[in-house]
Amino acid sequence: MGDTCNRRGAEDPEAAARALLVASIRGAPWSAEMLAGLVQCALDDPEASRALFGVLAEGLSDLFEPRLTEVYAALFSEVIASVLPQFTAGELLARYQRVRQPRRLRGEAGRVQNVFVLSRVTLGADIAVTSLVLEAAKRRFPGAQVFLVGGKKNWELFAGDPKIRHLPVAYGRGGTLRERLAVGLRLGTEFGQAGSLVIDPDSRLTQLGLLPVCPEPAYYFFESRSHGGAGDESLAELTRGWLRDTFGIPDAQPYIAPAERVDLGAGAVIAVSLGVGDNPAKRIPDPFEQELLRALARRPAVILVDTGPGGEEAGRVKAAIARSGARDVRTWEGSFAAFAGMIAQSRLYVGYDSAGQHAAAACGVPLVTVFAGFPSRRMLARWRPTGPGPIEVVRVDDPDPARVLTQTLEAIDRLVPR
Repeated sequence: MGDTCNRRGAEDPEAAARALLVASIRGAPWSAEMLAGLVQCALDDPEASRALFGVLAEGLSDLFEPRLTEVYAALFSEVIASVLPQFTAGELLARYQRVRQPRRLRGEAGRVQNVFVLSRVTLGADIAVTSLVLEAAKRRFPGAQVFLVGGKKNWELFAGDPKIRHLPVAYGRGGTLRERLAVGLRLGTEFGQAGSLVIDPDSRLTQLGLLPVCPEPAYYFFESRSHGGAGDESLAELTRGWLRDTFGIPDAQPYIAPAERVDLGAGAVIAVSLGVGDNPAKRIPDPFEQELLRALARRPAVILVDTGPGGEEAGRVKAAIARSGARDVRTWEGSFAAFAGMIAQSRLYVGYDSAGQHAAAACGVPLVTVFAGFPSRRMLARWRPTGPGPIEVVRVDDPDPARVLTQTLEAIDRLVPR
């Protein structure tokens, strides 16, 4: 990190982000100088950008508190305006307060030619939330072209749906602040044609609704962080209600439609994912994973384990398999979309709080999810998997491996008796 960052008071970006987060949660004024220093560092430094987004933005969002949603909007309006001189913080904030108010679609749906649905960037969120929006858009605008705007991996989850097209947009969660904001600016050039409508399900592409990407009348924004207030509805349930009130579609359901399909044959399969999405707090300490695999291997089924994107996660998963001593274990090292298609063919899915649980829920596959590392009770409620099949959520308040293993195996037995 350069001298500029040091002079502006953010020599430790993570510490600065945490200090700003703590002040915001306590309701205390944040330090404008500290925020400016963090922004200056995050402009071109990936580490500082990860602190700004991973600690501050996600910290404010993951609590699902209406008050903190307001704080986020005020903070990040300042962030955006300090980088993009064409905007002022006041204008951004005023626009945000307007577009976050739910409003019903007016006018004739038949006049809409293009519907752009923004990806939420993470795979699990695009199944749990964005897929419902895609489903509603297809039904409400049957004569329009419906686009998923996002990355290739996200698009692959729906590539088998002939009614969904892809507008490629790469948003690197490891990118700098400058790179992340540039994505939102480029979107404005895509959505300007007449007859277009943009549906934003609280996407990071627009920095959760703060960046203007089209004229306001054509923009429909689902602000998911305060929606539902103090209730315990899941994000899927809240999205369904918003789609009902906004577009008149009352019964949208999560779904996946991967084009790539791997036939697992007729035998029973238990799909397992031990990925935690770069959040080690979601993981249960050793020897939980190897003992879980050992217990699953005693069942009359093939165990299919996703090794994830590679690196540390793949090494950890393969080591757990080796230590388990389980023989009838297959691993998958391909795309997540293809693995999601395998989950759909499985008798049971077991995993941590991650994209796999939402794929299983969307497909009605019995699932057990081990939910740890959540910062608030409401986050657990919002992100719990929702779908037509039987679902067991193992809430982890104490990550003792033996205790969590017992709870997990009992949940599995309730869904799929021996």
